[in-house]
Amino acid sequence: MKKIETVRNVEATVRIPGSKSFTQRALVAAFLAEGESFLRNALLSEDSIYLLEALKELGAEIRLEGKDVRVTGSGGRLKNPGRSIYLGNNGTAMRFLTSLVSLGEGEYTLTGTERLCRRPIGALVAALRSLGVEARSKGGDGFPPVVVNGGGLPGGPVVFKDIESSQFVSSLMICSPYAQKETVISLEGAVRSYPYLEMTKEIMEAFGVPVHQDQPNRFRISGRERYQSREYPIEGDASSASYFFLAAAICGGRVRVENLNPRTRQGDMGFLSVLEELGCRVIRGDSWVEVLGGDLNRGEFAFDLGNMPDMVPGLAVLATRRFGRTLIRNVAHLRLKESDRLKALATELRKIGIQAKETNDGLTVEGGPAKGAAIETYDDHRIAMSFAVLGLAVPGIAIQNPGCVGKSFPDFWEKLGGLNR
Repeated sequence: MKKIETVRNVEATVRIPGSKSFTQRALVAAFLAEGESFLRNALLSEDSIYLLEALKELGAEIRLEGKDVRVTGSGGRLKNPGRSIYLGNNGTAMRFLTSLVSLGEGEYTLTGTERLCRRPIGALVAALRSLGVEARSKGGDGFPPVVVNGGGLPGGPVVFKDIESSQFVSSLMICSPYAQKETVISLEGAVRSYPYLEMTKEIMEAFGVPVHQDQPNRFRISGRERYQSREYPIEGDASSASYFFLAAAICGGRVRVENLNPRTRQGDMGFLSVLEELGCRVIRGDSWVEVLGGDLNRGEFAFDLGNMPDMVPGLAVLATRRFGRTLIRNVAHLRLKESDRLKALATELRKIGIQAKETNDGLTVEGGPAKGAAIETYDDHRIAMSFAVLGLAVPGIAIQNPGCVGKSFPDFWEKLGGLNR
């Protein structure tokens, strides 16, 4: 249990770690490349360590040098460890490796925690099968563990319809250069978290493989290509930055976040527009962003967070601090994250005296006075970090299982404590 100390007007400068999403994509590209790549400012969190260890089992040589990572790639030639590969609760790694191991030889089994084995992967398995890969959900239910028989990725046309996660598409995209022929990926219906596909494209092109788009929802990737090893700087994590933007908004102070590209393709930078709409002031520099809080706007506001679902916990706790109703929409897929985030948020908000209820595709929160309480985190890093920031303004907030933040932001508590100085 970690008790949160309240502060008044926050005045702080914070330097954030590297992006988890860019780190994981760069690790896979560097693994597939021939030769040595050097990833600067990588995020070494629980999730990225699970992926890093899995890539070692598949044949990479990886050395950690402070916050940097040296990867000697496999050139697309995978080893088979002869045992199940355990990925914790890293959904990104599960999805990325499901496509990746098709490039190897023999049978691969990917598994993880009980929660990971309740996160869907059926649409990706079906897409791989449509391309000729022998892949299946071990239980036949569309959930991990996943069993893949290697032998190569044939390539060809594939269609994703109304998918629960853009990670299915990114998984196939990032491995397609090593297919036997061109892969054409078409998206139909709802496409959630689209900015993450742009991040995948950015990484692929940075490592030397072009991605062709003749229309926004169609990606064409040539087969028999190869990534080129390189030095790659990992930009700061917009998701991690959001908690310090949130601190300024909740406490009515000023926080500058350094090591952050204001022009990044990370979708979670859209949270700044939400803050501006609610009355905060945002100043963007060359490699930093500053948020100044103040009186939040009153009345009813509705936000579609389909492209930045990880920002829902932050917006939900911010909604408690202003007069009016906040409607959060198009995030039904949050029920399939590290926890059922919509249920978790509604439960914990009601615990601190706030009216909150789940809707079919999101959450409704009525602002009002909040009281202190011990917050159950459901082993979900984003629930823990969002309520911790709320505790800067609401006395008596304590976070259960505070170590869960290690999944994405190992030094979060140190950074948050710095706001009190």
